[in-house]
Amino acid sequence: QVQLVESGGGLVQAGGSLRLSCAASGRTFNTLTMGWFRQAPGKEREFVAGLSWRSLSTYYADSAKGRFTISRDNAKNTVYLQMNRLRPDDTAVYYCAADLSMAISTSRNDWDYWGRGAQVTVSS
Repeated sequence: QVQLVESGGGLVQAGGSLRLSCAASGRTFNTLTMGWFRQAPGKEREFVAGLSWRSLSTYYADSAKGRFTISRDNAKNTVYLQMNRLRPDDTAVYYCAADLSMAISTSRNDWDYWGRGAQVTVSS
């Protein structure tokens, strides 16, 4: 089993930055494909960013492209989501996810493990 714990959420002013962290258990972190999803009030959970196993590739949703960066620190078994130039419509619960597959999927049904989520609120 893989356990995922998000941290770093909070309240930030529009235009500001926030960095989310996701700590993963186990020694096989580098073999996991990692990703971030988010779910805003009244909306479906949507893909935000993904980082394939061994960090071979990244993929971003259009809403995140150019503003968000996903990365990982294998020594700390942690994946990050750096969010810059935040907007009020970025407000959502952000979920860390892990996948045993080698490739990134934008479908939430393809992901094997999930964190419990971290609230991000962007004020205008």
